[in-house]
Amino acid sequence: MAGQKNVQEQDINQLLKVRREKLAELQENGKDPFQITKFDVTHHSADIKADYEDLEGKSVSVAGRMMFKRVMGKASFCNIQDLKGNIQIYVARDNIGEDSYKDFKKYDVGDILGITGEVFKTKTGEISVHASSVTLLSKSLQILPEKFHGLTDTDMRYRQRYVDLIMNQEVKDTFIKRSKVISSIRKYLDAQGFMEVETPMLVSNAGGAAARPFETHFNALNEDIKLRISLELYLKRLIVGGLERVYEIGRVFRNEGLDTRHNPEFTLMELYQAYTDYHGMMDLTENLYRYIAKEVTGSEIITYNGHEMDLSKPFERITMVEAVKRYANVDFDEIHSTQEAKKIADERHIEYEDRHEKGDILNLFFEEFVEEHLIQPVFIMDHPIEISPLTKKKPENPEYVERFEFFMNGWEMANAYSELNDPIDQRERFEAQEKLLAAGDAEANQTDEDFLNALSIGMPPTGGIGFGIDRMVMMMTDAAAIRDVLLFPTMKTLGKENQ
Repeated sequence: MAGQKNVQEQDINQLLKVRREKLAELQENGKDPFQITKFDVTHHSADIKADYEDLEGKSVSVAGRMMFKRVMGKASFCNIQDLKGNIQIYVARDNIGEDSYKDFKKYDVGDILGITGEVFKTKTGEISVHASSVTLLSKSLQILPEKFHGLTDTDMRYRQRYVDLIMNQEVKDTFIKRSKVISSIRKYLDAQGFMEVETPMLVSNAGGAAARPFETHFNALNEDIKLRISLELYLKRLIVGGLERVYEIGRVFRNEGLDTRHNPEFTLMELYQAYTDYHGMMDLTENLYRYIAKEVTGSEIITYNGHEMDLSKPFERITMVEAVKRYANVDFDEIHSTQEAKKIADERHIEYEDRHEKGDILNLFFEEFVEEHLIQPVFIMDHPIEISPLTKKKPENPEYVERFEFFMNGWEMANAYSELNDPIDQRERFEAQEKLLAAGDAEANQTDEDFLNALSIGMPPTGGIGFGIDRMVMMMTDAAAIRDVLLFPTMKTLGKENQ
């Protein structure tokens, strides 16, 4: 096997050498492709095929990467791949000239060409371009793989996404859909009167979520700062300032592990709306998800991993206590102390920490017994106060808060609150978080005095929500892992995999 690998490497090195020699020859003859600065493209491949009846016999200019070439004496065929697909090119010596044809025969798969010619159909009925000129726009000095998919190449696909996009049309389609998801969100929210804003990524206090932040140092101010873990606290300041409907789509950073649903930097969309509550956020979520599914997939019924999810029907709304009662057969309304909760956790083999209260135990039961069953769209409402430091208490039961998580396919897709706007209550919640931090909880929030000052000035009743955009894209594209919807996912540096 080692000998065979060495032979393959020698063959590849020889091919690479030949490509460089071809480039040197072009440059010596005054035909350096890297000196060309532009090429006027009039049509993409898919447009030519779609509008063939109007374009037949007319001149077009296309450009793209040559993915195939077949030389047949005085005439040849090649295939050009552009943003929208690919198209066959018929290259005849008598049409482009003897010198140009001689050059064309030396071009390699992977080279980027500009083609001008007439649209026609071959005898087999394939829509093609009959070239009148062929221009080498960029010489490929590397060799494209014959196949660039399958489990054995997954790591390299993520590392060399540019090759993945060239070789796998479905990958390109995924990222075109991702862009459409984000533009659809903007279109919907803008029509609802929301204003898109931008807030700081580098912060002195990373709050708004339960997560460990990345830390760095700002040399100019000689201060340690953090990368944001959430968009929340700055957006709420804008609600205080009178911007009644705001949203931001941006990167956030959480110093956590990698798996099929988590990447340390990911795209979050948070929005805040004054004068509404978490019920208003449920209505918005339901309408937004339906709209995006229709825009991106053409249907309000989507399929993920074999599960069909119907977004056209009203989404179910149940409390966390009801969900645990349904799927774990434990009624937390009948549990009146942390001690009782821990006793039942022991009986059901649920692991917990000494610091956990009754509400924490309820959440552990939910994660263990409920989440996997939540395939159809559902809002899980009324979370325990212990896990919701920024949320309004339910007036009729202050052990719980006006919060929901939106689930599909067993995944949390969004998290929403009736936002806490009482600065005194908020300070008490921050103090409780500080105690957790001191007890070793690296994900606990720290007191944000400026945010408390903003609340003291006065924030209206407000509904707020955060959507994980990457998971939304996964759902809309039936992507198996978050890395499949991130153009450049976080990867361990090559050479350090086993360290």
